[in-house]
Amino acid sequence: MKKIISVVGARPNFMKVAPIYRALKKYEDKIEHLICHTGQHYDEKMSKVFFDDLELPKPDYYLGIGSGSHAEQTAKVMIEFEKVLLKEKPDMILVVGDVNSTIACSLTASKLHIKTVHVEAGLRSGDRKMPEEINRILTDSISDYLFTTEES
Repeated sequence: MKKIISVVGARPNFMKVAPIYRALKKYEDKIEHLICHTGQHYDEKMSKVFFDDLELPKPDYYLGIGSGSHAEQTAKVMIEFEKVLLKEKPDMILVVGDVNSTIACSLTASKLHIKTVHVEAGLRSGDRKMPEEINRILTDSISDYLFTTEES
């Protein structure tokens, strides 16, 4: 059986992971799918609403990262996510979007030689002053599988 951990960090991630969760649920006999919520967006009421509305299960892991500078958030996610990876030993992780959790989890998995899937890969604003643009570029460069969401 293959094991995949999907990462959600911020509210937009929930909407992107929900259909993937439903699709993988059809293969429960072949794929163990876990969800890790980093807590980058940490308002419990907001997160709970998204999980309920999107019919996502309670996350298997909640890292409780919270706010901080980009460096603090990224570092905290890496430290806590590494513990999850070492315990679970997944075959692959799946990250979506371009938030700090995306790059942090991709980098952590890459250093542990765990395959990474980036959904929403390839999107570019061309503005490297945006932290999200840096996250996109770096995540794409270290991911093993890139899934784009539009033609360009």
